[in-house]
Amino acid sequence: MDFKKISVYFKFTKSQRTGILFLFVMIVILQLLCFFVNVDSIEKDSPDKGKWLSVQTEMDSLNQANTKYAAKTYPFNPNFITDYKGYKLGMSVQEIDRLLAFRKDNKYVNSAKEFQDVTKVSDSLLGAIAPNFKFPDWVNKKDSYKKDVRYGQKAFVQKEKIVPLDINKATQEDLIKIYGIGEVISLRILRLKESLGGFVSMEQMKDVWGLSAEVIDKLNAHYRVFGFPDIKKIDINNASVKEISQFPYFRYALAKQIVTYRSMNGDFNNIEDLTKIKDFPVENVKIIELYLAFN
Repeated sequence: MDFKKISVYFKFTKSQRTGILFLFVMIVILQLLCFFVNVDSIEKDSPDKGKWLSVQTEMDSLNQANTKYAAKTYPFNPNFITDYKGYKLGMSVQEIDRLLAFRKDNKYVNSAKEFQDVTKVSDSLLGAIAPNFKFPDWVNKKDSYKKDVRYGQKAFVQKEKIVPLDINKATQEDLIKIYGIGEVISLRILRLKESLGGFVSMEQMKDVWGLSAEVIDKLNAHYRVFGFPDIKKIDINNASVKEISQFPYFRYALAKQIVTYRSMNGDFNNIEDLTKIKDFPVENVKIIELYLAFN
């Protein structure tokens, strides 16, 4: 190794040596400051630090107050305890499963004792949760409930008998009295009656759009067809396509087929001849026959 070449890098002027010495002294001073001076004490004396500590103290006191707060519990029916609800109440998995298995057979517990008999919960847990049990009123008042049932049955026996009225004489006001029939549906019933000339059977209520089976049952309980209405029958062997299509049970396409079939095969003798036509509404054949005339 040639030390002469290396020594060139270590030759400094007087000013450079002074600068290096000053830098060395500064490094030593900073190291001593870091070693002897407590930085944390400086930070504690900071005004902002003091404000923050006061706020933190207040927050800690609020948190302690919240931990002492007891969550409010509400009454509940123990028959409908779920897995999560049972877990929150402190029940074990086995105790919850016993209750769910009992309920699976469509059975109910009607007292705290029955609940314990089914679930096998401890006396301490039962004492903690039983005050919040809420059973149906009829469970707590079985005697009065039985009396109410007897009175209800008696009232049902003495219910006023319904006197049926003639559906062909019913007005809109009369029809609206039936629960489930409003202004719109009552108008549909009256318009169908007008287009037919009168109803010949209560089965025709099924042809009114919007009437449910329950409402039809109520109509059948309150109304009847008394006697054959005075209707103008359709002369099926002479009526035009337009006249036939105005009949509610026939559409224009079917009316056109009827006239075509009649022109090719001659007059219809009875309703059975009409049923040979494609798309004829055979489900209403008995009712349709009462509105037709075969000459």
